Amino acid sequence: MSKVKRQALHIGLSIVIVVLGVLGMRALTASRPRIKKQRPTVPALLVRTISVESKTQRVSIHAEGTVRPWKQVDLASEVAGKVVMVSPNLVNGGWFKQGDVLVRIDPIDYELAVTLAEARVKDAESNLKVVCADAEAARQEWRRFNREQSGNACDPPPLVAKEPQLRAAEARLKAEQAELERARLNLKRTRIWAPFDGRVAEETVDVGQYLAPGKAFATLYAGEAVEVVLPIETQRLAWLKVPGFTSGSGPGSRAVVHADIAGKKLSWPGRIVRAEGKLDERSRMINVVVRVERPYAKRPPLAVGLFVSVDMAGRFLPNAVLIPRAALHEGRVVWVVGKDGLLRFRKVDVALVQQDKAILRSGLKTGDQVVITPLKAVTDGMRVHVLPEDQEAGR
Repeated sequence: MSKVKRQALHIGLSIVIVVLGVLGMRALTASRPRIKKQRPTVPALLVRTISVESKTQRVSIHAEGTVRPWKQVDLASEVAGKVVMVSPNLVNGGWFKQGDVLVRIDPIDYELAVTLAEARVKDAESNLKVVCADAEAARQEWRRFNREQSGNACDPPPLVAKEPQLRAAEARLKAEQAELERARLNLKRTRIWAPFDGRVAEETVDVGQYLAPGKAFATLYAGEAVEVVLPIETQRLAWLKVPGFTSGSGPGSRAVVHADIAGKKLSWPGRIVRAEGKLDERSRMINVVVRVERPYAKRPPLAVGLFVSVDMAGRFLPNAVLIPRAALHEGRVVWVVGKDGLLRFRKVDVALVQQDKAILRSGLKTGDQVVITPLKAVTDGMRVHVLPEDQEAGR
């Protein structure tokens, strides 16, 4: 067989094979069953819900601040001298009572000043008696002379009666008496007393040290009460009663101060007593002051400088609903599941959002099932499956 015939035979076989393949594929395709289009079923999401209750709620405002002294003074001497005694209670953290002698200055110079002032007073008294006697003698001599000359015993003129000398002697006596009082007062000031019951914050004095008048050597603060300064947004003040700032009279709102100290969680009752004089220009907040009485009555105490949290009892809000903050979406939308198992978007009126809670004025009623499960993709009207409480507890 020639080369040309062999090539023609190969080409013919190839064409036959291709035709047979095409015919076989068409036969297989024609015998295949047709696939019906179906909408895929989306499984219902599992969600957790809470049943809400509409009732009168008391609004509580939460804030944080630092404990500071209710009353604090810098102790300084009013007289100069060397310190000869320091109370053992005058140490950082020491306690003292009102009237306790905390520091004593050497009194010798001031005792001598009192003795000299007493001597000058005696001299002035003696001088006044002499001047009074001379003035009386001059008046009698004048009356006798006028009676002999004219038969009329009239009073002498002021110069004859030595009235200027008499007034000068009286003024000198008063001046010396004033100097004596000042000397006695300075002697008394050599003992520096505690002005109130309290505690020592710091001190810089010891025996042998020379104190100058007006130079502070210790800082004291009262122990009968402390204050907590709390920055609060002006809008939230509408819920509180702040004497001298909000409307109305009477005492301020009650408060509870919480602190973690020495491994314990403790609380102390307090009350709002005032607001500070001006708003903070940067934060636009106003500082509200809460006072706590007898902070050292229990141990550990509510110590000055401690960072605390405070819950202040505000006014009541009728027909309000309390929900977790996480259940609030876009600021004023909650997800509610109806009896039909469909999730619905519900707009609500938010009265206050604070920490992990939100208080609603309206939008929900008692018995509504609010979704608390975080979901990424949610549509209004989607079907959900509520997780039973027993399964939820076993999670």
